[in-house]
Amino acid sequence: MSLSSKIKACIFLLFMVMIYSCKQIRRVTDVIVQPTARELYAREFENLDSLRFNSWQQAYKLAKADSLQIRLPYAEQGQYFKDRITVYSYDMYLNEGEVLNVEVENNVLGIRSFINLIKVNPDSSLTDEFHNKLGEHHAKVPIDETGIYKITIQPELNSQGMFSFQIYTSPSFGFPVLGKDNKAIQSFWGAVRGGGARSHEGIDIFAERGTPVVAAVDGMVSATGEKGLGGKQVWLRAGLFGKSLYYAHLDSILVSTGNRVAIGDTLGLVGNTGNARTTAPHLHFGIYKSGQGAIDPLPFVKKTERPDIKRVLSAPKFIKVSAAIANFRNAPEVAGIKLGEVKRNDTLSLLGYTKDWAHIERSSGDKGFIYKSLVLEL
Repeated sequence: MSLSSKIKACIFLLFMVMIYSCKQIRRVTDVIVQPTARELYAREFENLDSLRFNSWQQAYKLAKADSLQIRLPYAEQGQYFKDRITVYSYDMYLNEGEVLNVEVENNVLGIRSFINLIKVNPDSSLTDEFHNKLGEHHAKVPIDETGIYKITIQPELNSQGMFSFQIYTSPSFGFPVLGKDNKAIQSFWGAVRGGGARSHEGIDIFAERGTPVVAAVDGMVSATGEKGLGGKQVWLRAGLFGKSLYYAHLDSILVSTGNRVAIGDTLGLVGNTGNARTTAPHLHFGIYKSGQGAIDPLPFVKKTERPDIKRVLSAPKFIKVSAAIANFRNAPEVAGIKLGEVKRNDTLSLLGYTKDWAHIERSSGDKGFIYKSLVLEL
């Protein structure tokens, strides 16, 4: 081998060692930093001059400024098109104690979805709360602070095919009375008590005397006894520094202070002790947060359902306005704010269908909802 060939071989070997070393360093760094799905996806374009990827990133940035609103549960279905870069972005109100669930389904295997949850702060600034892992098509996010949140769903570049997604909440705790559900709740947070002297700091769940009252979380019984307005009562702490759950008006107590319990374990039986002697048997259920006091327990235990989807086999890329004039709104409901008007024969991009509404985009880039009966598929 000539000297020049040896030098070239050494340079090549050094180059390969550097590449391998960089990859090893990145792997170690990833374990510590845990890059987001978007950051991992961006690496696939590192050695490419991709204008489309830049457009894909820009579309996400612009979607953060979208102000479309939805009520949960929410479901939408439509079709992705390879030549269209779309981000689905919605504002919604979430309560502490709820768990946000997002399920994305694609009829073409391998399409990756990017799900982001963003907190809209009182000063209108945005805080990233959650991003799914690369390749995952779902999200399950406990909500720790009541307020307005923005959810974004974006398919990867060159996606083609039908999609559907469901967005809904579920309770973070179990229901505290065995065999009962939301229908048994007959008195809610904030109801007037004592002739207006105080307000109700919990919910009342009515059931037959002797119905088991159960642990809504795993935890430790921090106190039991019979005293004051609550009569026979149990206090359950969720974790070392977690919230305290208050079970009152019990007919009997079946646990002792210091007992560790699992969700669903019986704590006592429904009764009407304390200041509930003149009312039907029920459980007063409250939640107390360290440093804050009582908080509304309903979002923690309210049972919910996934939204139904009436499947469609196809969805066009464009629709045409069939009415003389049609309003498009910021929410899929008549009460939604009117964003503008479209006229007969105007062509709109169809982003998806949700119940009786079409999710559309105008040529100007404005997005909104229009009633399905006012448009025709092209």
